[in-house]
Amino acid sequence: MFPIYIIIFLVVILLFSSFYTVKQQTSAVVERFGKYASTRTSGLQWKVPVIDRIAGRVNLRIQQLDVMIETKTKDNVFVKLKVSVQFKVLQEKVYEAFYKLEYPHDQITSYVFDVVRAEVPKLKLDDVFERKDDVAVAVKRELNEAMSAYGYDIINTLITDIDPDIQVKNAMNRINAADREKTAAEYEAEAGRIRIVAKAKAEAESKRLQGQGIADQRREIARGLVESVDVLNRVGINSQEASALIVVTQHYDTLQAIGADSNSNLILLPNSPQAGSEMLNNMVASFTASNQVGEAMKKANSTKRKKQGESNNDDEDSE
Repeated sequence: MFPIYIIIFLVVILLFSSFYTVKQQTSAVVERFGKYASTRTSGLQWKVPVIDRIAGRVNLRIQQLDVMIETKTKDNVFVKLKVSVQFKVLQEKVYEAFYKLEYPHDQITSYVFDVVRAEVPKLKLDDVFERKDDVAVAVKRELNEAMSAYGYDIINTLITDIDPDIQVKNAMNRINAADREKTAAEYEAEAGRIRIVAKAKAEAESKRLQGQGIADQRREIARGLVESVDVLNRVGINSQEASALIVVTQHYDTLQAIGADSNSNLILLPNSPQAGSEMLNNMVASFTASNQVGEAMKKANSTKRKKQGESNNDDEDSE
């Protein structure tokens, strides 16, 4: 017979081997003589020594599987897509997840390939970028229908990367750069047009104000000349002599202004001492001749109108 201490030792080993722990967010599948017996949750658990065994443990946390797929778009552009599938095992369906599906990652990958290669060829390359969420929703819907029977819940599917062929990518970058340069050129042209219009408006306003100033200046000069002529007329100087005298005065004022500028190179001809008296005599003679011509034209016009009036009267009498 075995010694008693050996028997006690074996009993202690069997007793301790019958206890085990299950981690949080994990389920343990227990089999008895090779047949499913129970599913144990987290904590300290017990099984019958020798008879029961832990067949495996199932992770209940959310997992992520990244699937790289190469496919062709509607406009014959090869593109690589990275699809991230987030999934987990339902706690109430640990039996199905453990016994019905041996390689869940391979199963999920196959469904992702099938859906993406069915959806992307319907879209052009630009539409793939714009409607990637629609493709992700289609993948999630198909996976949920297929994997729910195996105890898997598809939390989310994301298309995290779209990588076209390198030549297509370079062409897209050139198109984008050209479009941006076109937009920049349009903005620069519009800014230049605005600057030209603003400058033209400013110049027009400046010219208008300048013309108004010149008109005001001439108006005041004319008013001053009229007043000067009136003053000279009151002292016995007729209008022609007064006008000539004013012009001569302005002539000497101009000479004085030119002489005050030490850097002036202007030479005014004639500039002899007799130039003033000659200018005055010439102006008086010119004004006198102009008045005589004016009076003669007035008389001629008056005579012409008188004759025309008499002719009209004769015509009326004859009628």
